[in-house]
Amino acid sequence: MDAHGHAKGYWYGKDPGQKELAVGVLNALRDYRVSEQAMRKRTRSSMLMGEKDLLALRYLFEAEADGRVMKPKDLGDRLGITSASMTTLIDRLVDSGHIRREPHPTDRRALILRPTPASDQEVRHTLGAMHRRMLDIAASLSAGEAQVVMGFLQQMSAALDTVDDEPEAGGSPHS
Repeated sequence: MDAHGHAKGYWYGKDPGQKELAVGVLNALRDYRVSEQAMRKRTRSSMLMGEKDLLALRYLFEAEADGRVMKPKDLGDRLGITSASMTTLIDRLVDSGHIRREPHPTDRRALILRPTPASDQEVRHTLGAMHRRMLDIAASLSAGEAQVVMGFLQQMSAALDTVDDEPEAGGSPHS
């Protein structure tokens, strides 16, 4: 065990040639994911929202910032949920005052979804200080360091997005 309570090598294997620093990087990445999941849980709890609700708000804020409109079907597709579940989610967010339904600007038959100003203020109040701390840390990196971190994270995303047909020999099926 190391100072953070990690088993040496975790599930990355017991290969004696495995780089200790590489395992340390992966353990730090795992610690970050655990911290991020805990933050998301605290946010959902403080805003009295489920994970899909918070994700829906995020997508609506992004669409609004980009000048795009979001129809319920578009949001349902983004969230990967059925139209029945989408209706329930929209009703819940409308009832809680987080979003509103509005007529589509060019299609009289369609509705669009928009986050309310109060919702924007609530999210900023709940997450603002944490986002500032994260931005300050990222801004403290030199241009070269930032490029290395971005490249690393992009490569890690690609590694996770790759679907393997069969697990590697001797590898653990757990992740």
